[in-house]
Amino acid sequence: MVVPTGVGCQVGGYAGDALPAARLLAAASGCLITHPNVLNAAALYWSDPRLHYVEGWALNQFARGDLALAPGRPRKVGLVLDAAIEEPLRLRHRQVAQACGASLGLAIGPMVTTEEPLGVALALGTSGASWGTIQSPAALLRAGEKVVEGGATAIAVVARFPDDPSPEALEAYRHGEGVDGLAGAEAVISHLLSRHLRVPCAHAPALAALPPDPLLDPRAAAEELGHTFLPCVLVGLSRAPDLVEPSSPGHQGVGVLRAQELGAVVAPAGALGGEAVLACAERGVPLIVVTSNRCVLRVDGEALGLKVVEASGYAEAAGLVLALREGLALETAALRHGRVGEGGSGSSER
Repeated sequence: MVVPTGVGCQVGGYAGDALPAARLLAAASGCLITHPNVLNAAALYWSDPRLHYVEGWALNQFARGDLALAPGRPRKVGLVLDAAIEEPLRLRHRQVAQACGASLGLAIGPMVTTEEPLGVALALGTSGASWGTIQSPAALLRAGEKVVEGGATAIAVVARFPDDPSPEALEAYRHGEGVDGLAGAEAVISHLLSRHLRVPCAHAPALAALPPDPLLDPRAAAEELGHTFLPCVLVGLSRAPDLVEPSSPGHQGVGVLRAQELGAVVAPAGALGGEAVLACAERGVPLIVVTSNRCVLRVDGEALGLKVVEASGYAEAAGLVLALREGLALETAALRHGRVGEGGSGSSER
């Protein structure tokens, strides 16, 4: 299940609002691989052995066949804190880590503060998608190396993000419109660490608390329940699969997940240009596109010349996944509610 971050998806563009869809697809498939922003809901999370929490860079590598996933090993989650985080806010994040150890029994540590502030900057592209930069990537990588040297097998990162960089955009997001302005920069941070260290990584931004808003959209509400967004990241990483070489002699047994075993990819209809989707499409993996999950992008099957299966929503997508799992041809008359055709134009009638 792919929902690109920072592009304003109606489902998956907020605080874990794609979790119900992910749970449904996990039940239909028996095994769902997705990325943290689908499953992260700040203080909320959902543990399910059928859900596999895989950072975006690693997900792309898996889809290309360059990495395999080995679920099952309990993780020790190291914590990297940005030196720019003020002490009261830093204390809140340390206490989240302590609470996850005391209340959930997670193995947490070591905790490392970067040698200098990471210097996160946010931006919005011409497409409307969010992105960002960090001024001190080397400091991030050195801190990541330290937590791995200290015994961590996964890394949670907390970077200090600018408060209220665009009041209008933030208000729109809180009210269920527009784009998550933080998401693009978050992806930069987690991609960089995952690629460098080849361990599961995920990010939680550090921000000052916002005043209560009686008009808050429910999809954004999970981010405003506590002082940090860290709990879901620690829980997700504690169950994340190992990133292993597909041909590794020590990972040839049952339970290792490989790209050639993928049965389907489910993605928003207008956001098909990502590496994971294109790699799967190139190998002929069925591509189910959800037409109701709109975003600021218009990179659809027609634009890319891809054969897609259209689903009006995630419930229909789950039905199509179940049909594939049972070996049913989606082109048969009984299953033609989702169009099948080149570029989404369809070779069968609705």
